[in-house]
Amino acid sequence: MKKSILLIVFLCCLISHAQTTVTGRIVDNNSTPVAGANILVPDLSQGTVSDLNGDFSLSVSQAPPFNIQISSVGYETQLVSVTSNNQVINVTLLEGNALDEIVVSASRSPERIFESPVTIERFGIKEIKNTTAASFYGGLENLKGVDINTSSLTFQSVNTRGFATFANTRFVQLVDGMDNSSPALNFVLGNLLGMTELDVHSIELLPGASSALYGANAFNGILFMTSKNPFDFPGISAYYKQGITSQEAAGTNPVYDLGVRVAHKFSDKFAAKVNFSYLKGTDWYAVSEVDVLSPGNTRADPNYDGLNTYGDDFSVNIKGVGQSLAAAGIIPLEAVDFIPNENVTRTGYAETSLTDYEAESIKFDAALHYRPFADDFEISYLGKVGIGSTIYQGANRYALKDFFLQQHKLEIGNDNFFVRGYITDEDAGDSYDTRFTAININRRWKSDEQWFGQYTGAFLGATMVGASTEEAHAVARQTADTGRLEPGTPEFQNAFEQVTTDPSLATGSKFQDETQLRHADANYNFSHITQDFADIQVGGSYRQYKLNSFGTIFTDVDGPIKYSEYGIYTQIQKKLMAERLKLTGSIRYDKSELFDGNFSPRLSVGYTAGARRSHNLRASVQTGFRYPTTQDLFIGLDAGRAILVGSAESNLDRDVRTFPLSGVGAAVTGSPNATVVGRAAYENSFSLNSVLTGAPAKSDVDIVKPEQVTAFEVGYRGRTGKVIIDLNAYYNTYKDFISNETVLVPLYGEVGVDDLSLLALQQGDFKAYQTYTNSSADVKSYGATIGLGTKVFGNFDLDGNYTYSEEDFDQSSAPDFRTSFNTPKHKVKISFGNTEVFTNFGFNVNYRWSDTYLWQSTFGDGTVPAYSVVDAQVNYKVPSIKSIFKLGATNIGGNEYFTAYGTGLIGQQYYLSITFNN
Repeated sequence: MKKSILLIVFLCCLISHAQTTVTGRIVDNNSTPVAGANILVPDLSQGTVSDLNGDFSLSVSQAPPFNIQISSVGYETQLVSVTSNNQVINVTLLEGNALDEIVVSASRSPERIFESPVTIERFGIKEIKNTTAASFYGGLENLKGVDINTSSLTFQSVNTRGFATFANTRFVQLVDGMDNSSPALNFVLGNLLGMTELDVHSIELLPGASSALYGANAFNGILFMTSKNPFDFPGISAYYKQGITSQEAAGTNPVYDLGVRVAHKFSDKFAAKVNFSYLKGTDWYAVSEVDVLSPGNTRADPNYDGLNTYGDDFSVNIKGVGQSLAAAGIIPLEAVDFIPNENVTRTGYAETSLTDYEAESIKFDAALHYRPFADDFEISYLGKVGIGSTIYQGANRYALKDFFLQQHKLEIGNDNFFVRGYITDEDAGDSYDTRFTAININRRWKSDEQWFGQYTGAFLGATMVGASTEEAHAVARQTADTGRLEPGTPEFQNAFEQVTTDPSLATGSKFQDETQLRHADANYNFSHITQDFADIQVGGSYRQYKLNSFGTIFTDVDGPIKYSEYGIYTQIQKKLMAERLKLTGSIRYDKSELFDGNFSPRLSVGYTAGARRSHNLRASVQTGFRYPTTQDLFIGLDAGRAILVGSAESNLDRDVRTFPLSGVGAAVTGSPNATVVGRAAYENSFSLNSVLTGAPAKSDVDIVKPEQVTAFEVGYRGRTGKVIIDLNAYYNTYKDFISNETVLVPLYGEVGVDDLSLLALQQGDFKAYQTYTNSSADVKSYGATIGLGTKVFGNFDLDGNYTYSEEDFDQSSAPDFRTSFNTPKHKVKISFGNTEVFTNFGFNVNYRWSDTYLWQSTFGDGTVPAYSVVDAQVNYKVPSIKSIFKLGATNIGGNEYFTAYGTGLIGQQYYLSITFNN
């Protein structure tokens, strides 16, 4: 009996020891609850997180006394002693500094940003709440070394370290591990299909090459957006923003933005969340009338081609038209002598007549999370759907209407590993090309042959009665344009609808696309096994493309084009010298079925110096590569100014086109038309530069292969007194730089073999083709950034950074090659604010200055003038209703500017928002 009693008492003691419970609340030094703070028992690796009110409850299998560790991003970590069961612990976390923040992406494992082996930027929950931008995504522009190019109100492209485009194929964006780029159109979707600001847990950005860990295309940088786990962040949150945009061309227009997040932890094993957001506004109007080919010309010039006017990019030499009219017996042969050897364009339509500039974004996602053993092992499903309307600028300006993209991901993992697979499926919806909309509206009203014939005849008639050349051109255009479809009329609208629903660019402008991307990747971190020796990771990925544009973008008329690629990698990280010295080595092997395999190594060293370990020096050398994009390989598209033909070997003979010949060409060939195969652009063409300089020569264009970069970087992070310093410098060398070269394909003759090809040039019997190739030119780039942060006037934050970027390229060594560096040499950014000026009231002001730079693209080349921008916001917290009110404004000075040649000018935006429970 006594033994039984003792056994019961002993078991009760064990149970009581196994059920030590600690409760409490976590607040900051302003008594504001800290949601999502980590409460951990270090010896057991057991823990929990605080809820939206900062409250927590932790039960562990250890008897007191023991310590718990309390930490949160942006705050100093604290150790608290637990001395009894059911102890209540209320903790005030002190604000830390940027060097204490934890990042994952630099080494694929958690580490202080202070110790990261490479340059990294972080944008977390605190920064999102404090941003002056109208959206958290726009707030990334204030990070050092970061460029954001704005195509439209809802489409922004992030870039680092030069060579920017809106497609930005050298930069990768991952949202919860999924590549957030359009597999067909090859542009990163920004936040058109991203996440709502309510669900953002952290954003990390790695400038520069990262292929050693992340594979192809992590070339100029990689952006990681990670959402909140419903286990750690349950509850209901919502926001509503309303404001206006103001632009001289568009006037004042309303903007509405709302979002809701619902997350619930049903038990220790099951949790779920849903997110929804909706934004509606008016895009920035693009109204530039600058002549693309001759910037000093006006609409009065016969060959005028306006930057944001379309349909006027199709030009014909009226001398040749006159010759054809004479050959047909319509005009006397001797009359041709009175017609100048001059190009004329059709009358175009302004972009404002070709789109309604509706900006709309609808995002929805749902996630299910299951922890079968109530520990860190987790199985999750995530489904995302995005529908958007915006303006995208590529080779042309595209009106994306109801552009639809969905992603579905299944992932399993714990703190040591993950395995995930996802699919990206896109549908272009009712999207269309504005340039071809104008071209084919013109052609539906009157064919090119008829219009140019009338123009030439009227020009000749006016000349014969004594009109000057300028007067004759005016009479000719007025005559040819008689009865032209005018915007706003039912006839124009009917033609517009017919063209924008027709997927053939010969007669319409609609994008038709149902391309898919399938991706799987995995990673295992052996550090829990090998920690006495080193931290070791291995991983790999597999990707398959299924291109399906029905022949409207790619040469896939006969069915979808499929190809795949894979990669494997490993990383070893070792700390020495009392953990002051950190060595990291990584290597990755990637293989595409279209190209030979490629190795990407990375080596880095970091050393923490100082008695208080407050200074960190780092150096690295790493390589990166990028595969040619789906368009580089398989595009087959008439973009107006040039025919775009991808250079995959299997693509060269699938692009077949027929063009009308001049009277001379028809006589020489015995046919009124000529058929050209895409291969001719690479094997039978003149280089554009040689023709322009008057010495036509055969082009030397090879089919495209992967591009490579070797990046050298040094950096320093540290704290001196109250000042935090973060600086880096880099030097990149490129090999096989992927580039576009425009060539001229004669419609008859063999270049360099006979004189027929030269005759074709003289008669205008040629077509411009854009090829996708690699430059042998010696291309390098280099730059540096420095960031400083401190506290002034007590508790006010003052931060500033400067970025220097430059390319090293001798244009004379490769006259036909354009690097499209598209980056200002100098940038300055300054922020000043205080999250708690007085109780519950805070503010922030951001200033940005960018130097003048040259923008080069297939849409157009031009100078982007220097600009200065000031954004600001004030906010007020109402703890009683768990809400934050924010009043903000962007571009307060009202000086309209643009970040890329050809886009609409960016005006002002004012907004008022309220956020609940966030």
